[in-house]
Amino acid sequence: MNKSTINGNKHNNLNSIEKAIKVLLKFQKSGATHGIRELSNELGFSPATVQRILKTLKQHDFVRQDSDTRQYYIGNIFYSFIQALNRSNNLTSIARKYIEELAIKTRETAHINIIEEEHRLCIDTIESSQTLKAGMPMGHRSPLYAGASAKCLLAFSSPDYIKDYIEERVLEPVTDNTISTVKDLEEELDKIKINGFAKSLGERTPGLGSLSTPIFDNKGIVLASLSLAIPEIRFSENEYLDECINILTNVAKAFSESMGYSIGRPIN
Repeated sequence: MNKSTINGNKHNNLNSIEKAIKVLLKFQKSGATHGIRELSNELGFSPATVQRILKTLKQHDFVRQDSDTRQYYIGNIFYSFIQALNRSNNLTSIARKYIEELAIKTRETAHINIIEEEHRLCIDTIESSQTLKAGMPMGHRSPLYAGASAKCLLAFSSPDYIKDYIEERVLEPVTDNTISTVKDLEEELDKIKINGFAKSLGERTPGLGSLSTPIFDNKGIVLASLSLAIPEIRFSENEYLDECINILTNVAKAFSESMGYSIGRPIN
């Protein structure tokens, strides 16, 4: 019995717009490609329904189709959505200046992240100008216990949020270096709050190091984490790492002040 049969009843009550949204959401993952029968099985829609939806989405450039494989992939129209989102999102527009400054001063990949649906979400990034570089694509998501930018967001969240998150979470390792016990996570979060920044190596991606520090608003509430993604070979150089931490924390301080935060104000 395929998924289409299993899930059929669940989707019988969806209208055509809801079905189209379900299909479109399958393309969220970076580099995702899908065929008609694959989507039919996964979503529980008939192949005819999926084909009709994809045809309409293709006409409006929401999806495109590879002429050789016949697989569908995300369309170029979403570039205009990203531009519109950046213009309407005050945090993103303000952040751009500081991400650029950080990227220029360190020559490493700089990015900014927020919490969305209990995940870390990268909302803007500038890639390193160096040949050997670490990547962090916009839209990338990860659990809040894996990687510096994620742990930083969690560490500076409210005590109630941290408590609820840890109680409801199974810490499934992303790599061999991912924190996988509550005790280790709690100790790590305490250390991050004391130091004022987070660091990680290979917790999310082998060979990738990361530094991250929080951005606060005028009430001392964490808005985002400003981060650097650094290849392991440079991350392992202590003097270089200290220089990056110094630049990162200074840029983040100016960023927080631009959001109304007063240094020395209690953090909520």
